[in-house]
Amino acid sequence: MTIHEFNNRLIELKGNLHRFALSLTYNREDALDLVQDTYLKAIANKDKFVDYTNLKAWVFTIMKNTFINNYRRGQKGNTIIDSTKDLYYINLPQDKGSISPESSYAAEEIEKAIDSLDDEYRLPFRMHVEGFKYEEIAEKLKLKTGTVKSRIFFARQKLMKILKDYN
Repeated sequence: MTIHEFNNRLIELKGNLHRFALSLTYNREDALDLVQDTYLKAIANKDKFVDYTNLKAWVFTIMKNTFINNYRRGQKGNTIIDSTKDLYYINLPQDKGSISPESSYAAEEIEKAIDSLDDEYRLPFRMHVEGFKYEEIAEKLKLKTGTVKSRIFFARQKLMKILKDYN
C-alpha cells in the first residue's frame, strides 16, 4: 500500500475515530486531541502496518492505547510522594483556611431554614445530607423510596425559596 493510499484510508476513518474518541473521553476538545494524536502515531508508525490487514482495527487500537497511556500519565501526575520522615505533607489537614464570619453566618441561616421545615421534609433531607442513601432513609422512616425522593426534592425547593438571597 502506498503512502497516498494509506493516508486516504486514514482520512476515511475520521468520523469513526471521532465517535470512538468521544465515547472514551466524553469531551469534544479531548476527543479532537485524541484523534489528532492517533493520526500522528498512525502516520509515524505506518511501516509497522501490515498490508491487507484491518486498518480500522489497527488505528482503533492505537487510539485506545493512547487514551489509556494518557489517562495513566494523568493519574501519576496527581500522585503525591511524601518522603518526609513522619509523612508531614500527607497528614496536613486539607481544609482551605479558616472559617470566615460570613460563612458561619450563612451556615447559621441555612440551619435555621432547615429547622423551619416540617418533620416530613426535614428528617429525610437531613438524613440525605448526612450521607444516607434513599433506600436507607426509606427503611428507617418506613416510607417508600419514591416518597423519600420527592420529599427531599420538595425540601430543596422550599429551602431555595427561604434562602433566595443566597442564590
